[in-house]
Amino acid sequence: MTRVFSAHAVSVDGFITGRAPGPGRGLGDAGLLFDWYFDGDTGSEVFDGFRLSAESARVFDAEASRVGAVVAGRTTYDDSGWADGGSPHPHAPLVVLSHRPPPAIHDRQTFATDVTEAVAVARKIAGNRDVALMGGGLLTAALNAGLVDELVLHQVPVLLGAGRGFFRELPAHVALRAVEVVAAPGVTHLRYEVIR
Repeated sequence: MTRVFSAHAVSVDGFITGRAPGPGRGLGDAGLLFDWYFDGDTGSEVFDGFRLSAESARVFDAEASRVGAVVAGRTTYDDSGWADGGSPHPHAPLVVLSHRPPPAIHDRQTFATDVTEAVAVARKIAGNRDVALMGGGLLTAALNAGLVDELVLHQVPVLLGAGRGFFRELPAHVALRAVEVVAAPGVTHLRYEVIR
């Protein structure tokens, strides 16, 4: 059965970007959140160029290999420069949640105007694989709609102090159950099941 999950590198204080996110601005202090992708001696089997620790490679590749489609919000899409037809995953098509028309139509991209529709489209594309969600606003909307099965936080030991938070305000609490905790150099991988 297709599962819907969100995975992201996050600071201890909950930020997924630095103080000045967006195209052309570089990662700035948020670049610290991604050092663990390149500081190891084990190559990723899914993403070319990633050199992780052995512990991180096991977690990251297991997660990345299960993805059949990715859903991203429009801000993440615009900030990441995927308008040329790109996707955050080398093998999975991208579904973009947006109320604005796409800048262009590409084979590996689909646009949807509502989170339930976006996840449904992504499930269909993914087949028997899983759907990955990207972006804090999208994740919050999907949690509110009861569409998320798992959260994976790649928690980096840094306090950024400002930036874009991973989570937005929720109307009620969301109960989680810890499923896996893996300590690795420069990052702790935390996997939670969403309890409904």
